[in-house]
Amino acid sequence: MGKARIRLIGKDAAELDGICKQIVEIAKSTGVEVKGPIPLPTRRLKIATRRTPCGDGSDTYEHWEMRIHKRLIDVAGDARTLRQIMRVKVPDTVQVKISLE
Repeated sequence: MGKARIRLIGKDAAELDGICKQIVEIAKSTGVEVKGPIPLPTRRLKIATRRTPCGDGSDTYEHWEMRIHKRLIDVAGDARTLRQIMRVKVPDTVQVKISLE
């Protein structure tokens, strides 16, 4: 089998790092080659909203920001390793994409 590219996307960097650590431990315990986790650029979504809904008063704004973190892991694995990786508990806030090459 070739290699699997695992892409993790989430709002909390600590959750992503915990899942990455579990995947790397599984890959090392089965003895396959692993590269990563590679941090990809963080996407920052910014919104500025006016505090007063009616529009009266001074021009005061609230600034909100949401950061989306991404990690990339390459695993040169067999079917047994990928089965173990797919059993890792992933929170609802983290999105996992696995592509085989």
